[in-house]
Amino acid sequence: MIKPAPAVLEGHGVRLEPLGPQHEAGLKAAAADGKLWELFFTSVPEPDKTGSYIDFALSEQQKGAMLPWAVLDLKSGSVVGTTRYHDIIPAADRVEIGWTWYAQRCQRSHVNTACKLLLFQYGFETVGCKVVGLRTDNFNFRSQRAIEALGAKKDGVLRHHWPRRDGSVRDTVMYSVLAHEWPGVKAHLMLRLARNSK
Repeated sequence: MIKPAPAVLEGHGVRLEPLGPQHEAGLKAAAADGKLWELFFTSVPEPDKTGSYIDFALSEQQKGAMLPWAVLDLKSGSVVGTTRYHDIIPAADRVEIGWTWYAQRCQRSHVNTACKLLLFQYGFETVGCKVVGLRTDNFNFRSQRAIEALGAKKDGVLRHHWPRRDGSVRDTVMYSVLAHEWPGVKAHLMLRLARNSK
């Protein structure tokens, strides 16, 4: 039975630090790059709600339901986004990666690939997960393409599944990577990062 615990994960130009109140100003600045909170299909908090966003993540961590990180760029040392494990199911050795967003300048860069590599690696090689899932809004086509490019397999779509901030209810597209698939996915992600570094 898995027991994910806060840990610093670092490599490939990024550092994932356990999320805390000290990251509030950095998250506000990252979200302001592109006014990401205006996208109806994301979980990005409005500037004045960033503190409560962090508080919620930490309260869910206390319950064992989530494990949140701030994402930092190693070159600048600045916060460029956030990500977390959520829907942690210890009895099934399962976590999901989600609540992920990055400053606009980091989108379509190495950052997402690097973060996912670190999170998959921690999940499969340290925590002992049997499966790592990912999910996204049915209208977040960029996220769907990014998840598929990682090598995750599409499990299906949950219809009328989760409320959005605007009051509508989304369909949720579900993906996963199984433990026996991890070596191939890892090799794929390492190759992508090597190509991006050239």
